[in-house]
Amino acid sequence: MLRAVVSVVLCLGLCSWSPALATCHDWYKNSLIYQIYPRSFMDSDGDGIGDLNGITSKMEHIANIGADALWLSPIYTSPQADFGYDIANFTDINPEYGTLADFDRLVAKAKSLGLKVLLDFVPNHSSHEHEWFKKSIKRIKPYDDYYVWRDAKIVSGKRHPPNNWLSVFGGSAWEWNAERGQYYLHQFVAGQPDLNYRNRDLDREMKDVLSFWMNRGVEGFRIDAINHMFEDPRFLNEPSTNRSDLPSDDYDTLDHIYTKNLDETYDVLRSWRNLLDQHSATTNTDYKIILTEAYVDVDLTMKYYKFGSTAPFNFMFIGELNNKSSAMDFKRTIDRWFNHMPSENEVANWVVGNHDNHRAASRYGPQRADQLNMLVTLLPGISVIYNGDEIGMEDREFTYAETVDPAGCQAGPDRYRIKSRDPERTPFQWDDTKNAGFSKSNKTWLPVNNNYKTLNLLAQKLADPSHYKIFKALTTLKRKPVVKNGSLEVILVTEQVLGVVDARTWLNIPEQLAVYVASIGSNIKFGTTVNTTAYTLPGAASVVLVSPNVLNY
Repeated sequence: MLRAVVSVVLCLGLCSWSPALATCHDWYKNSLIYQIYPRSFMDSDGDGIGDLNGITSKMEHIANIGADALWLSPIYTSPQADFGYDIANFTDINPEYGTLADFDRLVAKAKSLGLKVLLDFVPNHSSHEHEWFKKSIKRIKPYDDYYVWRDAKIVSGKRHPPNNWLSVFGGSAWEWNAERGQYYLHQFVAGQPDLNYRNRDLDREMKDVLSFWMNRGVEGFRIDAINHMFEDPRFLNEPSTNRSDLPSDDYDTLDHIYTKNLDETYDVLRSWRNLLDQHSATTNTDYKIILTEAYVDVDLTMKYYKFGSTAPFNFMFIGELNNKSSAMDFKRTIDRWFNHMPSENEVANWVVGNHDNHRAASRYGPQRADQLNMLVTLLPGISVIYNGDEIGMEDREFTYAETVDPAGCQAGPDRYRIKSRDPERTPFQWDDTKNAGFSKSNKTWLPVNNNYKTLNLLAQKLADPSHYKIFKALTTLKRKPVVKNGSLEVILVTEQVLGVVDARTWLNIPEQLAVYVASIGSNIKFGTTVNTTAYTLPGAASVVLVSPNVLNY
């Protein structure tokens, strides 16, 4: 049997389902966080671009799938050089998305539905159009030191960047500014100059940004690219990785020991944690969550827990596991996360997908889309779902001419498919009408996936079964005591079958269990009873088995 067709069985509900098992947890500890890419979620004004009022109009969908919080990718004022991650004003809304009044209405609607609103906080850089940067160019105090500036290196009378540091998107991480007569650092696109957190005034300004949004009802933040915030002040050249298979200016040709994961980063995170806790205490509001994004090894990831991150993002289902991973690979990787967590008081988290990586249904294959959702919703802790994954949305293939993502554009026509993030950012597929119901415009900012006529939310609401109905069933089960308060064990049933079972009873699994849900394409009928001593699970299929009485609970 091919390793690419790993099956998963989850056995739950083997103990009593009495509500007395439930205890009072902090809101986030068994939560579902739903990431929205605002530009692609819902367009309310017909310009082909998603906006805040569009999100507000679809808020019931977010509540109906069982989300506890929605996280918005950047909505701030921006020239959109990196589609919102280049911020020209940290305390205002980009006009394409709406106004602060629109944002206030979104927060009010969310609260009325029991949803918390989280924002993307982008601390590493601003836009080159930010007023701070314009004043820094002119050396106006205190802004002169808000960014990372360095003199040119002169070799044989010619000007060169200060060192060999490279941008994540390729090419030098240094851009010459003739007016100031220095280079500025940009670890991403040239329109995203890096901020200097060694400047106390800048550090205070960014804390004021957090306070501004908390005062408007925001209840947590996802910290973007946090491990890029500090650079070694010696500005030494970074060593080569000796990758001869890559262009010489590709980011992965260097070992980034001087531009990532510096210790000062954790100190700033701790100060943010203190700020959020103080705000909760003084306003008598709920705990405010911090989610941190850093694609690093497990030891460095775990360090974020110790300095105030509620959930350092766990990208194992994106970066480490794939459609060729064995059941043992899954078990080993999941166990490693639990074994490395610094204390039992911390909460695990599981990320299905996001705006920077290919869709789960495309990474693993459509027949395994439900499998990923089963794992991330029923494993203990926080589940993070990217909009569209609840209906099994897939990547759209792009030509180079269609590509708008700067990472793809900069990679060029031969390598854009490797770098571009456009395929996973296409508009949400609401129904089978024009533009999948996303927009009335004749042209949307990214084309809609051609499969929207059959793959859309409305069709899945009517179909039985569907990815959507399976997802809703999973989030309902997530809130039951056996998951919320239970203790799960990851086991290897066979070389090709991964099991997640109630640890209290897995050595004595009853012979008769009921199918709670099964993955689309498995041909396993929901509600049927199976004999666990002689059960054949089809390749790539996934199933949740429960005690028969659970179906009536």
